[in-house]
Amino acid sequence: MAELRRRGAGETEQGFSEKEPVLDDKYADGDADSACDADVPDVPDVPLSSDTTPKVLTKALSGLSSRWKNWWIRGIFSLSMISLFFLLIYMGPVMLIILVSAIQVKCFHEIISIGHKVYRSYELPWFRTLCWYFLLCVNYFFYGETLADYFANYVQREELLQFLIRYHRFISFALYVIGFCMFVISLVKKQYRLQFYMFGWTHVTLLITVTQSHLVIQNLFEGMIWFLVPVCIVICNDIMAYMFGFFFGRTPLIKLSPKKTWEGFIGGFLMTVVFAFAFSYIFVQFQYFVCPLEYHNETNSFSAECKPSEIFRLQKYAVPHFLQVLIGWEAVSMYPFQIHSIALSTFGSLIGPFGGFFASGFKRAFKIKDFANTIPGHGGIMDRFDCQYLMATFVHVYITSFIRGPNPSKVLQQLLILQPEQQLNIYKTLKAHLVEKGVLEGALPDL
Repeated sequence: MAELRRRGAGETEQGFSEKEPVLDDKYADGDADSACDADVPDVPDVPLSSDTTPKVLTKALSGLSSRWKNWWIRGIFSLSMISLFFLLIYMGPVMLIILVSAIQVKCFHEIISIGHKVYRSYELPWFRTLCWYFLLCVNYFFYGETLADYFANYVQREELLQFLIRYHRFISFALYVIGFCMFVISLVKKQYRLQFYMFGWTHVTLLITVTQSHLVIQNLFEGMIWFLVPVCIVICNDIMAYMFGFFFGRTPLIKLSPKKTWEGFIGGFLMTVVFAFAFSYIFVQFQYFVCPLEYHNETNSFSAECKPSEIFRLQKYAVPHFLQVLIGWEAVSMYPFQIHSIALSTFGSLIGPFGGFFASGFKRAFKIKDFANTIPGHGGIMDRFDCQYLMATFVHVYITSFIRGPNPSKVLQQLLILQPEQQLNIYKTLKAHLVEKGVLEGALPDL
């Protein structure tokens, strides 16, 4: 990829060039709009992405054209990542939580590193320190909330944790305010605009990475199926769209991603819906995947044991009359979750790719090919998870809107944290309510 040439003299006092950048011919067509964004700082000396493909693999594929060479490299590392992913599934939910956290940190690092290429040339203080500090603050807030929600019994045994949870939001706010004050102190004369630009960059990055990762973990606690099926939907759509586009692609889909085609987009959608429907049928057979995760103090481990809810039980559905003529069936048996999987796969195939298009627009704005070169044939971690984050948000909204009901175990955990007097008052109020409704008989006993 050709480098963006350095701009000439004549920078404003905020560090923004008054001259338009000179672009190599590769960017001449279709990129002039992004090149002329007058209020976007230049990216000085963006290095070319080095090839991280193992030498053994490069030598083995040396006789192939660049197109087929990339196809094999991409395919080999895709299979490797999928194999590693299923190994982590086998190792349990704790490893998946660690995986999500590690991906979050790496994605944050890749995006912030792009901003640092802008920032470091002006020798302004504390940028990376503040970025990582804010990452720590936001993770402390979200994971503290998770600890209070899902580990209430464990928290109840530890006096220090009780204190931290009781004042969790105040502590989180205090930590953020410290970072905010550090940023204000670090402001340098004549560089204010750039510093506030990077302050916004950091917070948008936190919104994209940390918030979405938190939602992924929330989905995981609802049952591993709500984590695995959406992840597999995005992986399947990415692979199928690539395959259909590689072999049949002729019609460009969107200018932000010139290699994306309508053939790949439509083929990926159809195959993903079929895949999700079939894959869901397999997953719902296992209690390990469909039951919400609960932490047990006695064993200090997670377990997924429950009576599966209605959406994971086989149901019989009447076939519409016009289809009965075609297939000859009056009714079919399927799991309700399979119907939900159609909604999930439809979003993942039709709307999910726009997360990738958004990332493509971001990369083209800064004239970079990939976020990083971590995975040969794929780019950075963020290049692989741009669609996953958008999908995770949709799944969380879908669960809260159409699936999740009151969770008795979670309510009970909250009650156990209360003082005995508060628990007694709740007991009296609840029993009086049940007696009044006729669910219980007899007067409330004296306690």
